[in-house]
Amino acid sequence: MAEDLPAIRIYGDPVLRAISEPVENIDGDVVDLVERMFRVMGAAAGIGLAAPQVGVGKQVFVARMPFEGAQPLALLNPEIVEGESPDTDEEGCLSVPEIRGDVTRPSHIIVKGVTLQGDEVRVEAEGLMARVIQHEMDHLNGVLFVDRLGTAAKFVAKRKLKKISHRYSL
Repeated sequence: MAEDLPAIRIYGDPVLRAISEPVENIDGDVVDLVERMFRVMGAAAGIGLAAPQVGVGKQVFVARMPFEGAQPLALLNPEIVEGESPDTDEEGCLSVPEIRGDVTRPSHIIVKGVTLQGDEVRVEAEGLMARVIQHEMDHLNGVLFVDRLGTAAKFVAKRKLKKISHRYSL
């Protein structure tokens, strides 16, 4: 029997624009949330997913890079403490289907947060991993990658975004 996974929330869903609450207590619900997020992300062939994308307003994200030997990452209450070397690259999002666009972000970051085991950690990331972490952290603050597009790209995306929000509205 196929597992029932939560649907990924799509552009137009208000949960995607809300600021997420910090995780105060790492309990079975949080562990279950992270496990479900990894399964949803895998089923959607994604490399990152934030809790609001599955309808939960908590500061949690998961990521799994498509590189051999790359370790999955689950981070609670993340905060960027350092970022440098701006780089522009194309992004897409499971919550904003059919749209891709160039976004400028630091290519090297240090982020601190808490693991599922309750340990405070600092994660140094560069390249794609740095981009994914920042993209998912934006979700925790109600920001979508389309908000970071340049003026011309936003103009082009506006019509598609309107169709997406109507097509996938709750």
